[in-house]
Amino acid sequence: MSRIEIELKPCDQLTVDAIGKPGKRVFYLQGSQEQRVITLLVEKVQIQTMSLGVEQFLAEISKRYPELPPIEGGYRDEAMRILPPVDPLFRVGDLALAYDREADLAVLVAREAAPEGVAAEEAGVVRFWCTRAQIRSLSQWSMVVASRGRPICPFCGEPIEPEGHFCPKKNGHKH
Repeated sequence: MSRIEIELKPCDQLTVDAIGKPGKRVFYLQGSQEQRVITLLVEKVQIQTMSLGVEQFLAEISKRYPELPPIEGGYRDEAMRILPPVDPLFRVGDLALAYDREADLAVLVAREAAPEGVAAEEAGVVRFWCTRAQIRSLSQWSMVVASRGRPICPFCGEPIEPEGHFCPKKNGHKH
């Protein structure tokens, strides 16, 4: 099997989304460039962590390069939907961020979760190059997508299922 290495430079669209009912959703990261669409499987916690990391990343870029113009605009719901068909290339193990000052482009690097028996350096990698505005929109949209899940119990921090929740902090009483 040959190693997957893909660069979308630049992305026309970069987004995340989830398909399924809360508690059973599957999360996807997707980038496109012209007719090429790359979809990857991600975990909810990965998009939440990435979202927080992007905000810190952008703050650091602004601090390091104060001459950069401010980021304009935000996401639009209709522009952030994933494109069918949803056929993931691989499951993401790690996400990383980097910045190219000369091109004023950020890159979101998605590394494949190395399957059993495959060395980490043989795992696939996709680099999604995008503007600072695109990565901020991705960050903001990621939090919207993640928040659409099951509500969280204020007492124990566990998800509340549609049929109810037995909270260990409330001695198992349903609420």
